[in-house]
Amino acid sequence: MQPQPYLPGTKPADPGPLSRFMPPLEEGVIARWLPLHAAPGAWLLDPFGFSPRLTLEAARAGYRVLVTVNNPITRFLLETSAQPPPEADFKAALSELETAKKGDERLGAHLQSLYLTPCQKCEREIQAEAFLWRKGEDAPYARIYTCPHCGDAGERLATQQDIDRAKKIAATDSLHRSRAFERVAALDDEDRIYAEEAISHYLPRPLYFLTTVINRLDSLRLSPERRRALSALLLVACDAGNTLWGHPSERPRPKQLNIPAQFREHNLWMMLERGQSLWAETGSGVPLEAWPRKLPESGGICLYEGRLKELAREVKKEIPIAAVIGAVPRPNQAFWTLSALWAGWLWGREAVEPFKVALRRRRYDWAWNATALYAAFSHLFELLPLGTPFLGLLPEPEPAFLTSALTAASAAGFDLISLALRTEHDAVQAVWRRGEALKREANAADVSLVREAIVSHLKERGEPARYLHLHTAGLIALAEAHALKEKEREFDETLRLTHSLIQKALLEDERFVHYSSGEGIETGLWGLMDASFDSLTDRVEVAVVTFLQKNPNSIYLEIEDNVYPQFPGLLTPSKGMIYAVLDSYALRQGAAFVLRPEDVAAVRRRELNTVIALLEAIGKRLNYTTRQAGRNYLWEDENSRVARVFYVLASALIGRAMEETPYPPAHTIIVIPGGRAGLIEYKAERDPSLAARLKQYRLVKYRLLRSLIELPVLTRETFEEQIASDPLEKYGSQRMMF
Repeated sequence: MQPQPYLPGTKPADPGPLSRFMPPLEEGVIARWLPLHAAPGAWLLDPFGFSPRLTLEAARAGYRVLVTVNNPITRFLLETSAQPPPEADFKAALSELETAKKGDERLGAHLQSLYLTPCQKCEREIQAEAFLWRKGEDAPYARIYTCPHCGDAGERLATQQDIDRAKKIAATDSLHRSRAFERVAALDDEDRIYAEEAISHYLPRPLYFLTTVINRLDSLRLSPERRRALSALLLVACDAGNTLWGHPSERPRPKQLNIPAQFREHNLWMMLERGQSLWAETGSGVPLEAWPRKLPESGGICLYEGRLKELAREVKKEIPIAAVIGAVPRPNQAFWTLSALWAGWLWGREAVEPFKVALRRRRYDWAWNATALYAAFSHLFELLPLGTPFLGLLPEPEPAFLTSALTAASAAGFDLISLALRTEHDAVQAVWRRGEALKREANAADVSLVREAIVSHLKERGEPARYLHLHTAGLIALAEAHALKEKEREFDETLRLTHSLIQKALLEDERFVHYSSGEGIETGLWGLMDASFDSLTDRVEVAVVTFLQKNPNSIYLEIEDNVYPQFPGLLTPSKGMIYAVLDSYALRQGAAFVLRPEDVAAVRRRELNTVIALLEAIGKRLNYTTRQAGRNYLWEDENSRVARVFYVLASALIGRAMEETPYPPAHTIIVIPGGRAGLIEYKAERDPSLAARLKQYRLVKYRLLRSLIELPVLTRETFEEQIASDPLEKYGSQRMMF
């Protein structure tokens, strides 16, 4: 396998509807990859339909994308994002809903009255943005608002009026809950019990709001476009109305239908209004057709509503697939169950039928995931020509997910060509190719193969790594050896054996060191006993600075484009690492970075010479003999014994400095520019072995030497006091540490 560089992208400017359930992918990755593997206008296949953004990006880049979608909500997201209703239709649809009658009052006024609360300061009735609840209680304990009259804002305790209103709505809850059931499953439907369980994650007020609007949606005389626009807004409210919104920020991306200990009940009328901007910012006009209608060669999306199994029989003789793209699905019981619920509410029971299995299934473990992926990969294998490339993005990577996906692909006959991993917060980029039709023999997994792959990665990295990287190194070795799954074994046993093998490789070898305060093998960092001083972070520092010296005024993406090819595969540096270097060496000028004036090469060389001259001058004032020995500058006492050793750095390559100083650490002082202190501290915080070595050395900044030479009275004793008074500062961007 040839390690490929990580393809950088940019975070979406807007989160988009249902963003907490959609794969968190960077934009621009697909557009970068495709020209290398398929000509514009070629047919692509997205076999999972898991990420509407990814499909849209490929279509916008000028490709024809055939996508299979069996989740009605994901399909609606894709359709509406590809061909969004005009902004005027969103406004008109919401206006028609607002002016519809509910008895003697407007429906909009009635729904907004559900969220009235008195301002604590001026006592006027205003709209609450949200109410806060504790799990199991029958009334909210607090509310969040911004008063338009007096400006009072924030979280305030719930009033008796708030509590009474919530209980009054709850008194009629059974009627509205029954209506919500009916739209998903009939009274005699065996799946009704699962629908009831899913609907239990809605409080009485939001459920009343949603059923009221849904019932009115059926009776409003709207054009098809306005009906679609109102459905899109209502989908945003359906998501905002459940109890999975932890407060203050617990579980921002829920995977299970578990109610947090404290959660937020949103004002759903405000969510309808907010939905207008969410959809308007996400949408872009892209040709969209249903299979088997044709698309223009300029690009577009062809939707196949169904499973890949059925499509495989049809597409092979109809469309030449040049490449496959897709976000590989990972289990999400919360989204799939709620999708079935929302589909019934918006479009009736018929829309739920093809997806009703999502209501029944309560457990989605990794063996189930591997089995489902294997089925998809197997159908994909049958419809693709030999050698067809497949870029799979694996969002929110974790060891079990990667094991599941790589095992399923390998068992189905796909060869892993490359894999790039940045951090556990970024999607893994894996490239497979469709292998030979004659299925190869699987080999037995070998612990020594895994162990040497991990050792090789740590040596190449030159510093400790998180378990995810080491686990992935082991998986790659097993994939290359065709040893991820033996034919007779089921997936649950296969996954357990793979995890045990990788953990055994780590735990039963004395060369590995585990830096962790916990006992779990996946916690903390893993390194080698014989650590290298040429660390990944040091090499990234050199690469970034070298690029800025040759390319001043570069934007961040240009820096990534240059750095990532130098560190492919599992060595991809994090954004935090690159920014730590930029914080130390560069200034931001608009969107671009430029070296600080003092870090321009010629200026820094002059300053180095100045610092060396200062060391000689201070040494002579303290009656030491000074001389240079290699990269070290020595102070020797009257008996020709080395009293102090100085190593002068212009960079933050602190590991190299310690390696090139053969004198005892107690006698050694490493002299650094003040601007490097934060970067050195960053390196020490992410590398426990470096931090332990660094504690033995004294670090002094250039500026301290300048101040010492100006002291009227300087003795050997006061020199020692002074150099102890200027410690390293803590690195300020710890949230981007890795």
